[in-house]
Formats: sequence, C-alpha cells, structure tokens
Amino acid sequence: MYEFIEGHIEHANPAFVVINVNGIGYHVMISINTFEHIKTLKQVRLLTHLSIKEDAHALYGFFDEQERQLFRHLILVNGVGTNTARMILSGQTPHAIIGAISTGNTATLNAVKGVGPKTAQRIVMELQDKIMRLATPAEMQQFPSQTAKQSDEALLALQALGFPRNTAEKTIQKIAMQSPNITVEDMIKQALKML
Repeated sequence: MYEFIEGHIEHANPAFVVINVNGIGYHVMISINTFEHIKTLKQVRLLTHLSIKEDAHALYGFFDEQERQLFRHLILVNGVGTNTARMILSGQTPHAIIGAISTGNTATLNAVKGVGPKTAQRIVMELQDKIMRLATPAEMQQFPSQTAKQSDEALLALQALGFPRNTAEKTIQKIAMQSPNITVEDMIKQALKML
C-alpha cells in the first residue's frame, strides 16, 4: 500500500488535491482540516490511505498521523464509509472528534451531515475505548473527564477496604485511562483483581 505521497501541488480545494509526483498527477481526497494546513503550500507530503471498492480506487490524504488513524477507526464502524468519515473530519478538528467520542457527546457527531443519531451512537459505542489511544497526553487532560467522580468514589471504597492510597490511586488511574465511561462498581471490581 501507499504510506505517503510527496510532491508539488498542482491544484487544491477543500475536497481534493492534485499532487504532481515526477510528472504523474495523483488525485487525493482530503478533509477540510487537511486543506487548512496545506492551502498555502507549494510542496506537500501527505500520509495516505488507499480505499479499494468494486467500482473505484480512491486515495485519501491526511496532514498528520492522528487524522489518518481517526479516519481508519471511523471507517471500521458499521454504516460509516470513507465519504462519511471524510465529512466527519471536515466538520470538526481531530481533537474535537476524539473529545466527542471519548466523552460520549453524540450531538457533536450528529451535527455532521450524513451522520444520524443511530450512527453517532454506534461510533461512540464502538470507538470509545479505542479512541483515547489517539489523543496526545495534553489533549487527554483537556477532555472533560466523566470518570473523575467515579474514580474518587472507587478510591474511597478501596481505601475503606484497607488498600494503601498510592497503590489504589495508580490502579484506578490505569483503569480510568483504559475505560473512560466505566461505572464505579466495575472500576472497583477491576481494581480488586489487579491489587
């Protein structure tokens, strides 16, 4: 497969870019997010994803790895094709999409043309655990944590059971990172298995 494409920009608009690589023009589909990063450039290097279907081969380009990985996660969700994934990436920044999925904010996803309430819920359900791996540590701190209250309650319960605070806290943090929307009861059960 193609990992990246690098060359001179012959034409660029919010939907696609034509990149001249040694005399061959490659038509690369892009999101508005990628277009915003490359619109003033003459030379470009885009990470790529090749989509092969019965009636077409399409090359998708991304400004950075986070956007490409987010695209690849989105197209694995039932009902989300390459065009819908590109629309989602065009409607919001990757940071905002990761934040919406990790916090269960289906309204942000539902606001994108072509994404209905059921599809938005499916995206959140299928990607919530996987998506946090794409966030940078700085981004993870910016997302509102739904598990903060659950973490505090679970920590108090573990301390009441006699576990040292430092050990219990590290265990709870690890569980919260892996499962952002876990219930207090499940968090305590997992922590007991790990301690």
